[in-house]
Amino acid sequence: MGYGRLEPSEPGGSSSMERSHQSEHATSRGNTRSKKKLLVVLSVISIVLIAASAASAVFLIGVRSRASGKSVNPSLAHRPTQAISRTCSKTRFPSLCLNSLVEFPGALSATEEDLVHISFNMTLQRLNKALYVSSGISNLATDPLSRSAYDDCLELLDDSIDALSRSLTSIVTGGAGAAAHDVVTWLSAALTNQDTCGEGFDGVAGGAVKSHMAESLRDLSELVSNCLAIFSGTVSDDFSGIPIQNRRRLLEEKEEEMEGGDISGDFPIWLGRRERRLLALPVSAIQADIVVSKGGNGSNGEYKTILEAIKKVPEHSSRRTIIYVRAGRYEENNLKVGRKKINVMFIGDGIGKTAVALRVGADHAVVYRCQVNGHQDSLYVHSNRQFFRECEIYGTVDFIFGNAAVVFQNCSIYARKPMPQQKNTITAQNRKDPNQNTGISIHACRILATSDLEASKGSFPTYLGRPWKLYSRTVYLMSYMGDHIHPRGWLEWNANFALDTLYYGEYMNSGPGGAVGQRVKWPGYRVITSTVEASKFTVGEFIYGSSWLPSTGVAFLAGLST
Repeated sequence: MGYGRLEPSEPGGSSSMERSHQSEHATSRGNTRSKKKLLVVLSVISIVLIAASAASAVFLIGVRSRASGKSVNPSLAHRPTQAISRTCSKTRFPSLCLNSLVEFPGALSATEEDLVHISFNMTLQRLNKALYVSSGISNLATDPLSRSAYDDCLELLDDSIDALSRSLTSIVTGGAGAAAHDVVTWLSAALTNQDTCGEGFDGVAGGAVKSHMAESLRDLSELVSNCLAIFSGTVSDDFSGIPIQNRRRLLEEKEEEMEGGDISGDFPIWLGRRERRLLALPVSAIQADIVVSKGGNGSNGEYKTILEAIKKVPEHSSRRTIIYVRAGRYEENNLKVGRKKINVMFIGDGIGKTAVALRVGADHAVVYRCQVNGHQDSLYVHSNRQFFRECEIYGTVDFIFGNAAVVFQNCSIYARKPMPQQKNTITAQNRKDPNQNTGISIHACRILATSDLEASKGSFPTYLGRPWKLYSRTVYLMSYMGDHIHPRGWLEWNANFALDTLYYGEYMNSGPGGAVGQRVKWPGYRVITSTVEASKFTVGEFIYGSSWLPSTGVAFLAGLST
């Protein structure tokens, strides 16, 4: 879906670039993946994206590789201290680490603990410089594709600066062990942002903007990766953290509310009384602040596009703004509810009447009772910590993709009939760095086929996923799988790429497609038999949901089962 993601040609089929026109929404997506265009329509009776605050336990990735960076510069004015050498030995790009730290003020007299702060400061300084330099070429003439990639890069750089700033504040005020999982999440997101920024130019022809951006972005991903490795080396091992609380949130509260006569007891408790009563009303009775309609003209708060509606939402509002999107097809690019647009609610005319693709990059995001209906690349779980509950997700090729730490729970995931000679792949996870705390966890869900695929499933195999990046990580836990799932379960991305570095797991799944006897024999694939290992991918341990989900009121299962 035009997010800057390129993929190899499939055997017997056309390349991704040639195939991307397949979507029913191709006019907004463009003909190549690298066009950085996004079609987002939020639709259900109630759709809620929540950015809750708070955090608790420790979460990080303990595996490290020793990828070589640039060679050490022999003309350096200073030799690295033992503290710098030990610190840089933890990173994937040690030479770059040494070269950059020895020249940074205060590094030569710093302890290893101090070097954590210094590495963050140095990288933040580089990110700010990159954004400043990049912003200076905004007036250069360029083609629409390059302009789209450039604009997206500026936004991603700004997001990365915010992530590094929060991380630095956290470790300065709380030390290396305080809220460590927050820091690892934010650094993981910053690294993903840099990858997305660079990949946005992959399909762009050469030109002044692309050349300038390549120079501005040089070494940024590696520097963020080094920060992640250095910080991870100061705290505990992968997946250590809070105990699992095997209980279902909200159900008891719902019962209490219903006993008290609350007519809106079916809705989550984080909604105020006004919103709860509002959602119990028919759509025709809702007093929306902004209405989106094909016939809108700007008067009386009615607009033709969702983009116009979002622009009218006040920033940092303490009052909830309600946007009602009437039934219809809205083909728009790059719809974004930014960080400053808070307390926003989208209401549609119902599942299937207004809807398609969604990209989520917010931390502590919840998508509740939402339908995401697309073909290729339907749902982009881009970065940070996310939770999907009771959603319906439809697609064909790589239709759940991205590098968030995300848990899908009690969702229905539907594979559709793809284009001729295509194979369905449900997930394409793109964890690039072994220290990132990211991955896709599908827990207690239903993996189903739509009626059109069911009628021809013998001609169109469906796979659980394929590795977009080297450390791709996806697990299916206690989910039902239909017989449209191919017995091998998983599909290669390109020959042997990532088969020994990925982590793909299955635990106690059921249904005809859940049989593991004929699954792939890749080094990185495993049938999980340990509850301890499986529990690492639950809400409680993978996204530390027990510390922030209760404030949303959305039902969740913290552990593997009740």
